[in-house]
Amino acid sequence: MAIRNPDMILIDVDGTLIDSAPDIAFCVDGMMARLGLPARGEAKVRLWVGNGAELLLKRALTGRMDGDPDRQLYERAAPIFFDLYAQNVSTRSRLYAGVEEGLAFLRGGGYRLGAVTNKPERFTLPLLAQMGVRDCFEIVVSGDSLPEKKPHPMPLLHAADALGIAPEYALMLGDSKNDVEAARAAGFQIVCVSYGYNHGEDIRAARPDAVIDSLTELAALLTQAA
Repeated sequence: MAIRNPDMILIDVDGTLIDSAPDIAFCVDGMMARLGLPARGEAKVRLWVGNGAELLLKRALTGRMDGDPDRQLYERAAPIFFDLYAQNVSTRSRLYAGVEEGLAFLRGGGYRLGAVTNKPERFTLPLLAQMGVRDCFEIVVSGDSLPEKKPHPMPLLHAADALGIAPEYALMLGDSKNDVEAARAAGFQIVCVSYGYNHGEDIRAARPDAVIDSLTELAALLTQAA
């Protein structure tokens, strides 16, 4: 499908801009150790991230994608994880290769930019700042900024409304089927990166408008756009 040149681009954070799984896995395993439970390891955590902190912790505690742990166990675990993550939000995380170049192209091209993530705001803003990319975005919508989060379209439509951009002139850039579903429901175009966190599934199966291997490919993709 041909991409139309947008006025605004909203970008997912975890798995698209930043590889945050090493820090998240460190904190999950630290939480498990304090609870006297077995470590899960980074490989499993990479499959579990992307739907917000509550689901991540449920998956970690049960070891299943659709797990539902004992409520008392969850209530013991959550403060431990959040305390650990507050201290380790960017210790091991890194920008993906090509992100700095891609963001520089978008800013130089005059695109309106926003970040939309399911990560809680108290972790999102420090992470973006510590990775040196917070100032790239006019608006940041986190997982607890609104009553709904992706794959609901509300975060995307909220950002578009805040920046005064109609959905048909907007594009979402993400890494997961949540991003695709949110973009489709909001009337946005959707481009996905081939790396990132999509629960072990090939993002092409979600049928985004385009798939790129690096944000450095945005220049060619958008230059060719109608």
